[in-house]
Amino acid sequence: MTAPLLMTERLLLRQIGEADLDPHMTLLNTPAVMQHLGGVQPREVIAAKHAASRASFAAEAFGFMMMEERASGELVGHCGMKRVDHPLAPNPGEHEIGWLVREDRWRRGFAFEAIRAVIDWGFTAFAAPRIVALTAENNLASRGLMEKLGMERRPELDFNDPAMPPAYSPTIQYAITRGQWGPSLD
Repeated sequence: MTAPLLMTERLLLRQIGEADLDPHMTLLNTPAVMQHLGGVQPREVIAAKHAASRASFAAEAFGFMMMEERASGELVGHCGMKRVDHPLAPNPGEHEIGWLVREDRWRRGFAFEAIRAVIDWGFTAFAAPRIVALTAENNLASRGLMEKLGMERRPELDFNDPAMPPAYSPTIQYAITRGQWGPSLD
């Protein structure tokens, strides 16, 4: 296991390792968790996402991380920050956050706790001027979390992804700036 990069009251956030693929497939790549992300993905797709995260850390010192519960050591989810890389997004290269939490840990505040730490990290360690989050328009739970974080809906950044089922289009974006996140960062 790699050392945690970020710690919250209940969570350790650490880089994704080779041994994380099987737990990810079992706990996070489920119909409920992946409902708004195109459904359950083949092992090769998840492995490629893990490899991309490791490459992001090697190149830029940030990426997606595994979320572990400090008390139990159990995998709770994953979260992190990467560059917007969707070819149809109008804002390539911006700092993008995201998260997944396993279904039996929903509605316990883990995503909020983890992603607050990631946003702080993005603004303080990487001087991101703005951080965005992408989701399907009908993903009300993610939209609610984005709003709870103080992010604002940015319709000018929306785009349609023909690879997603029509029920999950368009992809919409929320954003928050350093100044909106907190004056102590300036």
